[in-house]
Formats: sequence, structure tokens, C-alpha cells
Amino acid sequence: MDRVRHLQAADAGCRIVVTPEMSVTGYNIGAAVAERAEPADGPIFQAVREIARDTGIAIVYGYAEMAPGKPYNSVQVVDSTGQSLANYRKTHLYGFDRDLFTPGEQWITQFELDGVTCGLLICYDIEFPENARAHADAGTQWLVVPTGLMEPWSFVATHIVPARAYESQLFLSYVNRTGVENGLEYCGLSCTIAPDTTELSRGGKAEQLLITHIDPAAVAVSRAINTHLSDRRRDLYQENQTR
Repeated sequence: MDRVRHLQAADAGCRIVVTPEMSVTGYNIGAAVAERAEPADGPIFQAVREIARDTGIAIVYGYAEMAPGKPYNSVQVVDSTGQSLANYRKTHLYGFDRDLFTPGEQWITQFELDGVTCGLLICYDIEFPENARAHADAGTQWLVVPTGLMEPWSFVATHIVPARAYESQLFLSYVNRTGVENGLEYCGLSCTIAPDTTELSRGGKAEQLLITHIDPAAVAVSRAINTHLSDRRRDLYQENQTR
């Protein structure tokens, strides 16, 4: 974890810092997952909680979790006092993820921060519209998505993510890795998108600190104008309907 970045965020008045997928262990690390994976309350958590306490801001970080005897691609949220608010295990595994991790079984993971209902997904999860929509139905106002998107799929960051924010009428922060890691070239392009598709922040391909303000009241305002959620024909959307 970059303590300097967190201090910069704290000085700017930030309440929470979001880091990319597996930010503290590395993502494209192959068999090293078995060596770096640790329990949710292990040494990584202890180190992150100290940074959170020192800087006075919450932290969202990605790591390889071992629990019990199974590795997961996970993200944990630690508040400014060093307490764990949530721990989410990636449910939709992409490519080589399937050879290294166990898919999580808890679909919706949420936490509260300053009166805002926040939800967690990881990378590939957001490419399935059902996931964002389920969060909207569960009351999520701000969907936080640490990711490790690589080239040539930058369109996910520029097209799919804004579409997810709009169709599910929530704020969406997509926080990507940058640079090259063991042959993978990451896209960067981290962003926060408002429910009306306003681009509140957008990064480039280099590492940077993006500072974004989210107004939870804007969710209700946008949903009153863009009525896709309430206009759904739920009577037609029966889960096991046959034709």
C-alpha cells in the first residue's frame, strides 16, 4: 500500500480510498497466489488497518484471500478506525482466474459509509448486467469495482461501465491497475460515473490519484428522471419461465 498516496487523499479531505484488484498482492502472479494468499484478518489486514488509522480514511483494497484452505480473489473495506466493514469474494472468474481461485458464493456485499449504501464487485463481475442490477435492487447507491482490466478490452472502462451506471441508476467507481505485470498491459482508465452517465473523474494509463465527490441525493433525483428501474415489467421476468 502506498502510504504517501493515502496521506495525499487525507489532506484533500477524502473519506475513502479505493485501490485496484489484488492491489496488495499483485494480480497476474500465477502459482504465487498460494504463497501470498492469507486470511482476511492476516498480516495484510493488520498493515492496512494501521494506514487507515494513521490517515483517518477508509481503504478498499484487493488481495488474495485464503479461507479455509481455498484461495479467493477478494476485496476488503477497512474504516478509518481500522475495523473491517466488508469482505467480498469475486463471484465471476475470468480466464486464468478459474485455475487459481474459488468463486465466491455471496452475491451482494454492501457496507455503509457516511450514510451512503455502498456495494462491492470485482472486475469481470461488472461485465454481467445482472450483478449491477441486483445491487440497485438491494439499495446500493455507490458501486465500488476494483479491477485489473488489460488491453485490448479498454472498451469495458469507456463503454460498459457508463452503461452499467445508467441502466442501474447508481454511482459506479471502476478502479483499474496500470502498467505492465508479467506480460499483462493494464488499461488504466479508472473512472467514477454518475447515474446520469456524467463522468465525474477519468484517469489515463498512468498511476494517479483521482479525487471525486459523490452526492447520494443525486441517485434519487436521477431515478425520478430516468425511470428504467421502476418501468421494468417484473411480471414478465420470471426466473425459470419456459416458453
